[in-house]
Amino acid sequence: MTSNRLAQLSQRMASVTLLLIVAMLLLNAAMWLFPGLSTVGAGFALTERQLPIIADQALLFTWWQVLGGIVLSSVPLLALAGGLGHLRRLFQGYAKGVYFSADSAQHLGKVGRAVAIWVLLDFVCEPLLSMWVTLHAPAGEHLITISFTPPTFVALFLAACISIIARILGQASEVDSENRSFV
Repeated sequence: MTSNRLAQLSQRMASVTLLLIVAMLLLNAAMWLFPGLSTVGAGFALTERQLPIIADQALLFTWWQVLGGIVLSSVPLLALAGGLGHLRRLFQGYAKGVYFSADSAQHLGKVGRAVAIWVLLDFVCEPLLSMWVTLHAPAGEHLITISFTPPTFVALFLAACISIIARILGQASEVDSENRSFV
């Protein structure tokens, strides 16, 4: 692949990453504003696990319950959005031809950390969200849910791999910088 083609692809990926950030946050909010969307399989993480269970009751939520659902389910997504923002900056750097740099390594490392934080916040926010959506349920029908799914393990594994690759990229950029100083 030529460097010009790689630069174009990197710029496109930066744009797609920005669209993904905006789309996931908007779709998450839309799921709470229009709970019927949960029946078509749309959603992200917490919202996808919580809303289908209570979709008929969610239509009766007050505005503050909907707002609380949006906020609680968006907390992990905001951590992920931060990581995707660093991924976007990484692609923008690649589009400019900056491959081996300390900045690239830092952005990639922040992507890995953000994915790990996303998983942690998803785990913490799920019981809070399940309590929130069953707040007005009759006695004996309140829920506290906790889940650790196979995609959670995959996300943690990928976060660890990305973090290790970021450290390798950091070392490679140091070696590249030293080699350039000798020439």
